[in-house]
Amino acid sequence: MKKVIVGLSGGVDSAAAAYLLREAGYAVIGVTLRTWVGESGEESRCCEIDDARETARILGIPYHVFNCVSAFEEKIVGAFVRDYLRGLTPNPCVFCNREVKWERLLHYAEVLGADFVATGHYATVAQTEGGRFTVRQALRAEKDQTYMLYRLTQEELAKTLMPLGGYAKSEVREIARRAGIPVADKPDSQEICFIPDGDYAAFIERRADGPLPGEGDFVDSAGRVLGRHKGIFRYTVGQRKGLGIALGRPAYVKEIRVKENEIVLGAEEETGCSEILCRDLSFMSVPEPEAGETFSCRVKPRYRHPGQPATVTKLEDGRCRVLFDAPVRSAAPGQSAVFYDESGCVIGGGVIEQTLPAERGAL
Repeated sequence: MKKVIVGLSGGVDSAAAAYLLREAGYAVIGVTLRTWVGESGEESRCCEIDDARETARILGIPYHVFNCVSAFEEKIVGAFVRDYLRGLTPNPCVFCNREVKWERLLHYAEVLGADFVATGHYATVAQTEGGRFTVRQALRAEKDQTYMLYRLTQEELAKTLMPLGGYAKSEVREIARRAGIPVADKPDSQEICFIPDGDYAAFIERRADGPLPGEGDFVDSAGRVLGRHKGIFRYTVGQRKGLGIALGRPAYVKEIRVKENEIVLGAEEETGCSEILCRDLSFMSVPEPEAGETFSCRVKPRYRHPGQPATVTKLEDGRCRVLFDAPVRSAAPGQSAVFYDESGCVIGGGVIEQTLPAERGAL
């Protein structure tokens, strides 16, 4: 009997994953990685220990809690705050998966003598004809989470099980109900796990080490001053609501100019970009391309984007250039661009460093 440790968050997805693996004949061990404790003692939505422990009790599986708070603080929370202060829009889940969750899960799998680790992500681990591991998009696109997983390594994927890739959320809840798991109808979290109220700016104000960026100008694309903003860390590219300025027409954040302390506003169509430049590349289904290599694929420049056909070129300096077949809206520096093949498998991806408006020339 193969042994697997399942990362139990306290939510329905990881609970259903543990149940399905138990029913498939695996010896299942539940593990919760405690990554965050709020100032008032509240737990992260990724590590609600009481619910996870109750799930393990009902399933009749061993259960362990491991403390990862310091690693999460150093690698994820600190980077999140620094990036926002630099005018970027980070996605901490992407880096938490690689640098905290899988690293720790695999470590504890070795300690506990397990063959695999498993999670409740909506994705499927797949293997190419050439033998490389990748993740394939979930059967139901609305829940697909492969975007968050593109940085996982071959060694990590070889020891990973993801049993929910073929299920809809409604089916997962029904599985949990049949198994008698109390969290079957627990609502999904819509926010970053360590900012449950969604107030990023207030969190950054509390956690910043030094002085915060002050007020500056809202400007249009021509540099005309439109009003005053309250600090660049309060805004993200593509944002429309909560700008605190009335122009008599819908306005979107088009660009954040850190050095000038300016927020560029424009109409929705002005947020389009034709090219992006990506750094910190990671490849899954293929080895990392050589400089000058080009391939066509579908690219998601943010989590909820359906994907856009594009041509990717590896550059001499280790970055890559992504040229979209048609402009995409609101690609934000700091987010990730993830590359997919025609079968929905992740080729690789990278962190967006620069965007180029559709009306301008090449990078």
